[in-house]
Amino acid sequence: MITVHHLNQSRSRRVLWLLEELKMPYDLVKHQRDATTHLAPDSLKKIHPLAKAPVIVDGAITLCESGAVMEYILNNDPQNRLRPVANTAQYYQYLEWLHFAEGSLSLPVLTTLFMKMEQRSGTQPMDGYIAKEIALDFSYIETTLTNQPFFAGDDFSAADIMMTVMLEIAGTQGMLEARTNINSYLEKMQSRSAYQTALSHG
Repeated sequence: MITVHHLNQSRSRRVLWLLEELKMPYDLVKHQRDATTHLAPDSLKKIHPLAKAPVIVDGAITLCESGAVMEYILNNDPQNRLRPVANTAQYYQYLEWLHFAEGSLSLPVLTTLFMKMEQRSGTQPMDGYIAKEIALDFSYIETTLTNQPFFAGDDFSAADIMMTVMLEIAGTQGMLEARTNINSYLEKMQSRSAYQTALSHG
């Protein structure tokens, strides 16, 4: 059985959400951030040297990084759910968005979050670059969700799980104002029972 090492206030709830959607049994080990530094505790570093979540342990395999963990779980689903059939147009849409979440999208979202931790004039080169990336990425997402209900097309997939959590972080940074389709999409995702169960773990 897979053991999930979950860190509160982290993107590791993606993994819990996926497992709940698949109704796949798992053991859950919770780790709490340091109340002062907000960093991961030493208990997580004992599981993986990066001390980041999610981390899963399954027999001899210990795996970090959300995308890799999601793919591992999907590879172990005997019913091959939540991922389009390989080498179809939907499959490559799925792959694009699965990686987009932690690739293209995470850069402007997390950089904005980090820049707000310091006083800035807002006129430095980084500010202009990040503003450009935000406009580009969120226009692309909004247009996609105008044309189809989910990121891989007509069906919910693990790419939606990856994207939803990053979009929620963007929302906390005020990036989703006037993004009607993105906000409607998030409401739909957050109403899923598996999402609610994963969220209840903190």
